[in-house]
Amino acid sequence: MTVTVRTRFAPSPTGSLHIGNVRSGLFAYLYARHNRGQFILRVDDTDRERSTKQSLEEILADLKWLGMEWDEGPPDEAYFQTNRVERHREAALKLLRERKAYPCYCSTEELDAKRKQAERERRRPVYDRKCRGLDCPADLPLPDKSAGRNYTIRFAMPLDGETIVDDLVKGRMVFQNSELDDFIIVRSDGSPIYNFASILDDVDMQITHIVRGDDHVSNTPRQMQMAYALGFTPPAFAHLPQVLGPDGSPLSKRHGATSVIAYRENGYFPEAMLNYLARLGWSHGDQEIFSKDELIKYFGFEACGTSAGVFNAEKLLWLNFHYLKERPLPRLVAEIKPFIAQRGWTIPGDDAWLEKAVATLHERAKTLVELVDFASFYLKDDIATDSKAAAKFLKPEIAEPLRALAAELESHEGEVSEASVQAVFESVLTRFNLKLGQLAQPVRVALTGGTVSPGIYEVIAVLGKRRTVDRLNAAVHLIVPTA
Repeated sequence: MTVTVRTRFAPSPTGSLHIGNVRSGLFAYLYARHNRGQFILRVDDTDRERSTKQSLEEILADLKWLGMEWDEGPPDEAYFQTNRVERHREAALKLLRERKAYPCYCSTEELDAKRKQAERERRRPVYDRKCRGLDCPADLPLPDKSAGRNYTIRFAMPLDGETIVDDLVKGRMVFQNSELDDFIIVRSDGSPIYNFASILDDVDMQITHIVRGDDHVSNTPRQMQMAYALGFTPPAFAHLPQVLGPDGSPLSKRHGATSVIAYRENGYFPEAMLNYLARLGWSHGDQEIFSKDELIKYFGFEACGTSAGVFNAEKLLWLNFHYLKERPLPRLVAEIKPFIAQRGWTIPGDDAWLEKAVATLHERAKTLVELVDFASFYLKDDIATDSKAAAKFLKPEIAEPLRALAAELESHEGEVSEASVQAVFESVLTRFNLKLGQLAQPVRVALTGGTVSPGIYEVIAVLGKRRTVDRLNAAVHLIVPTA
C-alpha cells in the first residue's frame, strides 16, 4: 500500500520568518509536491508570552507571497498548537499511568546545584534519575503549582539499547539510550514542553516526513522514543545543515536582512527567493535558474548537501536582477505601483506611460525599490540636482544651447518621440558647433538631477515635451538667474 507523503512546516509566531527557517519549510513543501503529497501548515504557538497575531499574519503573508500554498492549516483552529493542549495533557497522563513517565520533585535549586557539580567534574549535566524509582500513585494528576502540586513530569527513557535515526540527509545516526537523560515533558505549571507537543502533533496529523535544521538532531532520538512509548511509529526525518553567514557563524541580523518580509519589502521577487533558498543546500547538476515547477520536478533529499550553506546576499541580488530583466513589462508595472504609492508619489501618466518609463530602466535596477529610485526623476517634478554635477556641467556657456533646445522642442508640433528629439538635438549641435556629449550631459543633469540615466533621447520621449521644456528652462535660470 502506497503511503501519501505528508510534510509540515510549523513556524512559531514570535517574530518574522527567518531565512533559515523558511528554507526548511520550502524543502518540506517541495518534497510533498514532488511526491504528489500534502503540505501541512501548523502554528506552534505554545510560547504564549511572545506569540502575536501580527507575527502570525506576517508569516502567512510571507508564505502566500512565496507561493508555498498549504493543503491543511490556518485558518482552521485545529492547526494551532495551543488549541491542542488538552490532547497533549491526556497523552502525558497516559505515559504517567503506564509508568513510561514519572513525577520529579527535585527543586530548581537542587537541579542547578547538580548541574554545577557536573560541570566542575567535567561530566555531562544530565538528570541523575533521582525520582525515577519513587512510588507514583495510579491516579496522580498532572502538576499544577498554583494548586500545590509542585512537580514536573519526566519521560522515562529506556536504560539500554539504541535509537537509530536513518536520516534522509545525514544518513544513519545511532544514539545510545543510556546517554539520553530523562527529560521533562510537563512543567510544574502543567504545560507540556514543545518537544513533547510537537511529536504528538506530528503523529496525530499523520506527518510522514519531518524536515528541519540539524540543530534539532539532539531532539530526534528523544522524540522518537516518545512516539514509540505512545504506540506510534515516528515519521522519517531529514535534518538540513544550518544556514551560516559569510563569517561562518549562524545567520543573524548582524549579517544584514535575514527575514522574508525584509526582502519582500525591499522589492525582491518570490521567484528569486525560492530559487535562491532551494539552491542553498540542494543542487541539480550545474543548473542555477529554476522555475517553481522545475524545483518541484527535480527536488529530492539525495541531492542535499551535508555541509552548512553560506548565505550570499550578492548571489540573491544577482538572481533578483535576472528575474527583473526577464519580467514582462505589464507585470512589472503592476508590481512597481505599490512601491511608488509607498513614497506618496503620483504617477504622471497611465499604465502605457509607466511601461515606457520602466522599459528604459528595468535592465539597470536589481530590485523594485531600486527601480522606483531610478525612476524618481520621471515620477517627481521637484527633482534634487546633485551639486557637483551642476557645478561641472551647468556652466554659463551651456545656457544658450539649453535655451535653444527648449525653444525648438516647444515649437515641435505634437508630442515628441525619440526620433524627433534626435533631430532637434542635431539641429542645436550644428547651430552651436557642439559634440553630443557636450550637450547631452548638461541636459541629463537638468532633466534627471544627476549624470547617470538611460539614453537622453529615451528620457525626453518619456518625460514628454512640456516637462522637458520646463526643466531645461529651470536649468537656464539656475545658470543665469536673470534669464
